[in-house]
Amino acid sequence: MNWAFLQGLLNGVNKYSTVFGRIWLSVVFIFRLMVFVVAAEKVWGDDQKDFDCNTRQPGCHNVCYDNFFPISHTRLWALQLIFVTCPSLLVVLHVAYREERERKHRLKYGEDCKPLYDNTGKKRGGLWWTYFLSLLFKMLVEAVFVFLLFYIYEAPFFPPLVKCDESPCPNVVDCYIARPTEKKVFTVFMVVTSFVCILLTICEVFYLCGKRFWECCREQQHPGRHNGNSFVMAKIPQTRSVNSVYKEPLTSEKMTMVDGKGPTTPESSAPAYSLAIS
Repeated sequence: MNWAFLQGLLNGVNKYSTVFGRIWLSVVFIFRLMVFVVAAEKVWGDDQKDFDCNTRQPGCHNVCYDNFFPISHTRLWALQLIFVTCPSLLVVLHVAYREERERKHRLKYGEDCKPLYDNTGKKRGGLWWTYFLSLLFKMLVEAVFVFLLFYIYEAPFFPPLVKCDESPCPNVVDCYIARPTEKKVFTVFMVVTSFVCILLTICEVFYLCGKRFWECCREQQHPGRHNGNSFVMAKIPQTRSVNSVYKEPLTSEKMTMVDGKGPTTPESSAPAYSLAIS
């Protein structure tokens, strides 16, 4: 396994995730992926070889094993981990797509042009929907695989003795699972972590929707709010009226001579502007 590549992917997913998303990723990486790689594969490594039946009828052993274990637990969990982590990688790819668009836009119109996105990693617009749909997909995948675990296997919690009457077995045959207690412990652990991940994803969905709803309410309350880089040019007339901001009396230095007839005010001068930073 290329751990450097995996670390890069995890850093990218962590960077654009919420608080609950980071907790979910830690649970998946530590309590599922590490347990799966380090322990689970070794526990199920000899399950077919040590699956023993009390008959030597040719083919009965294979048929009974296939009846109780139509797919290996380790392969089922590997598929589950792949399908669960793919949506998070789609979010990273969406951000990379935004960054590439922004780079091409700057190359075309110059570095001082108006950017396409205020922040390429901010969950707004299409990126928000990508993130939201990825959460729904993760919940669906977790629920489906937990359901398949109980639907496919007739003995999900590994009783020491299972009975088989499939052909070509001559009669009801007693078969014994290798290390049933150890397999039971790991199966229960993986199922519990799946439910924990579902709970964390539900919390993240409510957090994401609640945060977006709160921001929409604030935008409606302050529709004219500008960001920190915006500014407004306000025109202030320089007259001596009551509503004028310019109320300082004109001095002799501020008067001009027109055709030698005496001092007058510069009516044709340009109005002043004040810079208001919001």
